[in-house]
Amino acid sequence: MNHNDPKYVAVLLEEIRDQNKAVLEAVSDMQINVSKIPSIEAGVAELKQDVKVIKAAVTDVSVKQQGYEVRLTQIEAAS
Repeated sequence: MNHNDPKYVAVLLEEIRDQNKAVLEAVSDMQINVSKIPSIEAGVAELKQDVKVIKAAVTDVSVKQQGYEVRLTQIEAAS
């Protein structure tokens, strides 16, 4: 085919259109993914808060368990 042939130009234009469609689809997917970032950040912040609560609960349970061990040791020693 010759570069001046209308069919050649038409084929090139069709290929360029297909490439543009692919780029537009990729950009659209990126926009969707970027729009999800704030909700992910909010979820991470919530998880951090939950971990703090869990740490506090574990510490409380650990302190109580140590107290029970001391009392049990005293009861066993008294028996």
